[in-house]
Amino acid sequence: MKSQSVVTDIRKKVFTEVARVAYESEHVAKDLEEIPYLITPDEIPVYRESIFRERQIASERVRLAMGLSLRPANKPVNITAGIDKTTIAEKYYEPPLMQVIPSACDKCPDNEYFVTDQCRGCVARSCIKNCPKGAISKDENNKSVIDRSKCIKCGRCKASCPYDAIAHRIRPCASACGVKAITSDKYGRAQIDNEKCVACGQCMSACPFGAIADKSQIFQLIQAIKKGDEIVAAVAPAIIGQFGPKVTPGKLKSALLALGFKDVYEVAVGADVGCIAEAHHYVKEVATGKLPFLFTSCCPAWAVLVKKQFPDLASEVSEELTPMVATARSIKVNRPNARVVFIGPCAAKKLEASRRTIRSFVDFVITFEELDGMFAAKNLNLEELEELPVVFNATGAGRGYACAGGVASAIEQCINEYYPGTPVKIEHAEGLADCRKMLTLAKAGKLNGYMIEGMGCPGGCVAGVGTIIPPERAKIAVEMTVKASEEKLPPIDLENLAEKLSKME
Repeated sequence: MKSQSVVTDIRKKVFTEVARVAYESEHVAKDLEEIPYLITPDEIPVYRESIFRERQIASERVRLAMGLSLRPANKPVNITAGIDKTTIAEKYYEPPLMQVIPSACDKCPDNEYFVTDQCRGCVARSCIKNCPKGAISKDENNKSVIDRSKCIKCGRCKASCPYDAIAHRIRPCASACGVKAITSDKYGRAQIDNEKCVACGQCMSACPFGAIADKSQIFQLIQAIKKGDEIVAAVAPAIIGQFGPKVTPGKLKSALLALGFKDVYEVAVGADVGCIAEAHHYVKEVATGKLPFLFTSCCPAWAVLVKKQFPDLASEVSEELTPMVATARSIKVNRPNARVVFIGPCAAKKLEASRRTIRSFVDFVITFEELDGMFAAKNLNLEELEELPVVFNATGAGRGYACAGGVASAIEQCINEYYPGTPVKIEHAEGLADCRKMLTLAKAGKLNGYMIEGMGCPGGCVAGVGTIIPPERAKIAVEMTVKASEEKLPPIDLENLAEKLSKME
């Protein structure tokens, strides 16, 4: 789960310096090469045993922030090798999105049981008696010790110890990964199985060494801004409160205009479109028994999980446009020359926006964390900026999408309002491990007749890996916005809603 740490501070420094180079530099390659020395200016290491290792890791972070892949370990190259591909005004990144920086990985023990100093050498010896492989014995001090060559990691010793003296260590990144995509390379470092990975980024948030990072598009976005393109922002509802309680939508608009954006739109309006469309779909198809159930589609990590691990259920994922895409498409209709930047909490949206059917609508995707780096590069204090008028037309239902359960709740409210008397069955899960359990139940026929919402991040979008503030605070901020919304639900008539979309300006 996202929390503030030295790792997030380092990430911000990298985004800030890359954004500064993008805005100001006349010698891009040279200035990018200097960023590791700006981040680690002294010759005494702060985080690692060697200043050279610190700078090597910082160099890889710069490459990832440019959308480039890591440098090959067996072929020394400059930070800026391949930079000509990235110094463009178009979306760019070399797949995969998530990468482990080998030099940053601490080779954490993975799935290991060990006896701590809390062992009292008790007479019962439950750990020894319950070990099915005879892997536990007494040492010279009468304390238990585990022979790792015999241990099968079943956990019976830990379960039987009356003093809880046996610990179970799991790699933080592997523990956080709900799709079991984290394995080990031949050196004992973490590596990501891209066949399983859904780019939720929970491993990135969990790693205490900052060894996992995603790729950014901020450099290319800034190039497009400097080029003079008509860049507009489509902001996710989870943005409320991310830049401080005093930063209102009006101040946020001032800050975005200062970065070079031309206008700001609320993605929650697109959520309203999906909300009522899926309410219609549920009543006409699921409630009547024509379809067994309906999966929401707004979380890309959840949608990819279904398609990768439960392909026979993939057809049940809603075909309605996600809020990001619905909003972007509406902007393009009204402003054909506009280039849309989705600003949200989610790393997986970068992959969604790269799909063939979507990339023409969404030109760039950046996270709140990356946007914060852009603000820092421009030395903007958002609280001191002018309060500009903002017309946001979304309802409370659409804005509530940012919290786990909010999508299903919004659809349920619409059904109750527009189709009174229709029975509604709702199920939702947050975190990919629980999503997999829910999908297993659905596959077994245990959730027939349900509207099923899956959220890749525990807590929903407010807990996405690209957020800045703790999820608890973010959830409160969103809930206050939902409560303060003048309109609680979108209209049943989609044509009227489409007209509303056309007047988002």
